[in-house]
Amino acid sequence: MIDIKLIRENKELVKENIKKKFQDEKLPLVDEVYDLDIKCREAKLQGDQLRKIKNEKSALIGTLMREGKKNEAEKIKAEVSKYGDEIAKLEKDEEDFREKIHTDMMVIPNIMDPSVPVGEDDTKNVEIEKFGEPVIPSFEIPHHADICARLNGLDKESAGRTSGNGFYYLMGDVARLHSAMLSYARDFMIDKGFTYCIPPFMIRSDVVNGVMSFEEMDAMMYKIEGEDLYLIGTSEHSMIGKFQGQIIKEENLPITLTSYSPCFRKEVGAHGIEERGLYRVHQFEKQEMVVLCKPEDGMRFYDKMWKYTVEFFRSLNVPVRTLECCSGDLADLKVKSCDVEAFSPRQNKYFEVGSCSILGDAQARRLGIRMKTKNGNEYVTTLNNTVLATPRGLIAFLENNVNEDGSVNIPEVLRPYIGGKEKLIPKN
Repeated sequence: MIDIKLIRENKELVKENIKKKFQDEKLPLVDEVYDLDIKCREAKLQGDQLRKIKNEKSALIGTLMREGKKNEAEKIKAEVSKYGDEIAKLEKDEEDFREKIHTDMMVIPNIMDPSVPVGEDDTKNVEIEKFGEPVIPSFEIPHHADICARLNGLDKESAGRTSGNGFYYLMGDVARLHSAMLSYARDFMIDKGFTYCIPPFMIRSDVVNGVMSFEEMDAMMYKIEGEDLYLIGTSEHSMIGKFQGQIIKEENLPITLTSYSPCFRKEVGAHGIEERGLYRVHQFEKQEMVVLCKPEDGMRFYDKMWKYTVEFFRSLNVPVRTLECCSGDLADLKVKSCDVEAFSPRQNKYFEVGSCSILGDAQARRLGIRMKTKNGNEYVTTLNNTVLATPRGLIAFLENNVNEDGSVNIPEVLRPYIGGKEKLIPKN
C-alpha cells in the first residue's frame, strides 16, 4: 500500500507506475481515490466545524438555564439536536469514504524502483550476472526422479494414494540429504549474523492481507475450513506478521531473521503440478531470510541478501545466475525483485531456486509496523529472500553433483550434516 499523499500530490506518477506494470484496468482507481479523499477530508472538516459549534451552543444552554432563560435554552437545544444528526451523517460519510479508499489502495501497486526493467511478463526478465561455470558432462544426466529412484529415495505413488497429486515421500539417503541441505542453510545464515526462528505455520487473514496482494492469496493459500487461519506459503508471511502493530525502537534496527518452515501452495495456473518429479509440488520446506530496517538501508540489505543465496549455492557446486524481474512480473507490493536461478545440466538451462525482494513500506503500512524516531513514528522497510527452497534446491544439487554410475558427490560443507558421507551410493 502506498502513501495516499502520493496520490494527492502526484497522481500522474502513480498512474505511470501502473502503466509500466501493464495494469491499465487499475488506472481509474487513482482518480477514484483522489476524489474520495477530497470528499473524505471535506466531510471531516465539516464535521469538526459542526462539533465546535455544537459544543459552544451546548455550553450556552447551561448558561441560559442558570439565568432563567428557559425558552431561549429550549430553542438552542433543538438546534443542537439537529447538529447532532448532521454530524452523525458526516461521520458515516467519512467512514464510508475511508473504507472505499482503503479497498482501492490495497489494489493499487507499490511504486517500483526506477531500475526495474519494463516488460509485460517473465519472458522480459533481464539476466544480471552468472556465477560459476555451467558444466554439461559427457554422460546423459538422468531426470532427478530417476536419480532419486536409484537411491531408493522417492515414492510419489504412495503419496498419490495418501494425499493426491503434488505430494511425495522422500526416503533414506535422499530424505537425509534434503534435511542436511536445510540444516546447512540454517547454519549458513546464523553465521551471517541472522537470528534463527521457527514461526507459526498458520496465520490469520489480517496477516495474509498485510503481506501479499489478493491475487497472490487466491492463487497460493490454503484456508483452514471453519477457522480464520491459512497455511503459510512461505515463512516470510508469519515472520513479518510477528511485528504487526508494533513500534520498534530505531536503535533496535535492523532486525535480521532467518526462518525455517514447511510451505504449502495450491500452485494454481497454467503450469500445473508436475506429475513425475519434485519441481512443482504442493508442499516443500524452506529456509528464508527476513529483514526489517530503516528505509535508507533497504537497498544495501537487498544487495547483501541475494548475494548470500548465490554464495550458498556455489558452496554446493551449483552454478547460478541472477535475473532482474521486470515490471510485469513484479508482485504489486514489491519495489524491486531478483530471482536466483540454478543451472540444470540435464536441460542446459537455468531454473528458479530463490527470490529476493524489497517491499519498501508496503507491508509495514498494511500491518502497522513502525519505528520510533526523534522525529516521530515512521514506517519500516521490509525485505525477504530465499536461502533454500527444497526439494527444488535438491533437484539443482542432484543434477550438478551426480556421477555417471548414479552416485552423488557430497561437497565438504555438507558432509557434517549427513554423517560424514562423501558420496551417496545407488541402491539399485
